[in-house]
Amino acid sequence: MVSDVATSADGEASSLLARDVGKRFLAADGAAVQALDGLSLAITAGELVSLIGPSGCGKSTLLRLIAGLDAPTSGELRIGKEPIAGPGAERGLMFQDPNLFPWLSVRRNIEASLAARGTLRARRGEVDELIKLVGLEAFAEVYPHQLSGGMAQRAALARALVNHPKVLLLDEPLGALDQFTRMRMQDEVLRLWQARGTTMVLVTHDIDEAIYMSDRIALLTARPGRVERVITVADPRPRQRNSPVFLELRAEILERLHFAGSAEAGSARAETDMSTADGSPTSHRISPDKMSHRRPRQV
Repeated sequence: MVSDVATSADGEASSLLARDVGKRFLAADGAAVQALDGLSLAITAGELVSLIGPSGCGKSTLLRLIAGLDAPTSGELRIGKEPIAGPGAERGLMFQDPNLFPWLSVRRNIEASLAARGTLRARRGEVDELIKLVGLEAFAEVYPHQLSGGMAQRAALARALVNHPKVLLLDEPLGALDQFTRMRMQDEVLRLWQARGTTMVLVTHDIDEAIYMSDRIALLTARPGRVERVITVADPRPRQRNSPVFLELRAEILERLHFAGSAEAGSARAETDMSTADGSPTSHRISPDKMSHRRPRQV
């Protein structure tokens, strides 16, 4: 059962803090690229927060910084009260690509980190449960090159979850799945998150996925990325994808993303910035009792 996997976690979730984070790097032609600039975001322990923004705005860059795989050019990043100075076992990261070990079977890939930490014997049952959860029972002993793209991504998700990280960073983890499997996996990830209370940060280009899964959604500006607005999803779970709250919030995000990606975003943003004096973005709440509840137009 999923609950058996979830309740065996041996640590609590951690909060995350990004304060005035900037990241500059050199492109292949030697030009300096400012990927992030003055990005501030606070995430409470146990929250599920999604990052949405135009392509190239620095969403994946931010995940790499939180994971400790790269260092910010300016600002600070903290997990709990500790500064992030490099990779750590308390932070799990799932990339857009599965990155499975090609010489190991699906089962051995999922077991790899447990074996390295000397906990495999005691927790082997969790591996079986996670393999079942992601629907790979019939493929547990096959190798990555024998899997479809979606199957490989599911194996990678199981490998990330088996470590019980205090913070799980998800870079479009369900993007390779077909729509029906993706929706089922959204529910399964939510079940694991609710049972464990793990802090999760999800990068996605799927607005419906962000609304369906998240406590809050951080909207990033076009490059250089910063948090323009944080929207609290006040729709109670389980959520209905065709509810008035859901549809209204989707329209709100689509409108703001179109604005963020426009050529006039830089000048217009100064007039509409919702940040406080210390640079932290304010929260914008969409709740059922404060909505217009417009009906979709009949075609």
